[in-house]
Amino acid sequence: MCASIESRAGERFFSPGRMIWKVDREMVLLLAGGRALLMQLAHPKVAAGVAEHSHFKDDPLGRLHRTMSTMWSIVFDEPPKAQAALAQVKNIHSKVRGVIRTAGPVPAGTAYDALDPELLLWVHATLIDSAMVAYEIFVKPIAQDEKSRYYDDTTELAHLFEIPETFVPESLTDFYEYMERMLSGDTIVVGPAARSLAQEILHPRPLVLKMAGPLFALITAGLLPERLREGYGLNWDARKEKRFRRLVKTIRVSLPFVPRPLRIVPNARSAEKSLLACKLRPF
Repeated sequence: MCASIESRAGERFFSPGRMIWKVDREMVLLLAGGRALLMQLAHPKVAAGVAEHSHFKDDPLGRLHRTMSTMWSIVFDEPPKAQAALAQVKNIHSKVRGVIRTAGPVPAGTAYDALDPELLLWVHATLIDSAMVAYEIFVKPIAQDEKSRYYDDTTELAHLFEIPETFVPESLTDFYEYMERMLSGDTIVVGPAARSLAQEILHPRPLVLKMAGPLFALITAGLLPERLREGYGLNWDARKEKRFRRLVKTIRVSLPFVPRPLRIVPNARSAEKSLLACKLRPF
């Protein structure tokens, strides 16, 4: 049995020991999910695709969890499950195309396609950037060499999603330069569609989510780049900044005491359990 597990470990998209295992196993990264979603929606073509081709408004946080569950499967699961998850994402993307109906940051009639490499890269980049931000804020700082290794792992993830190699920033430095260009240029502009969808993220309708909604909204706004925070009309002042920092500190101090089933994502727990049973170190 252990020989089989050891053999399959090497067949995964990402073998145990990679930095992507160390970072993406942390459930607390979900707290940056709102940040990633709002950054994605700030691209008018992404916002149009989400508005026209999904039930986002009915269950925005459920969509976030499904997205992350798919990513966890690709990173941690054995080949059959990981390949199925990847194929499912590609199938969904293949059906998302159309034209922007209402003029906003871009003219009405502008075409969009979820398989557009520029859109794929932006969505991918927001997830990676948000993961690194969340890990360093809620878990612990990442050494520069580890951060570079993590980014190198995520470039392989980009290739799995068939983002052309020429589009993917080659190094961590290149990645940060790409993010700066996008956030300071005129491509990323919060439009009416994005603002409407953002309300469903920041003010979820289900009662159970409404209770935690204000805290999630505070974390999301606090993690957003300042320009996008302003674009979404999220008023920010010294009082909110103080509350945000206090909440971050509470989460960070509490995290080591969170039970493993609540701290580590399920796919990682399952994978690590199998590896440790055979005395194989997951990272």
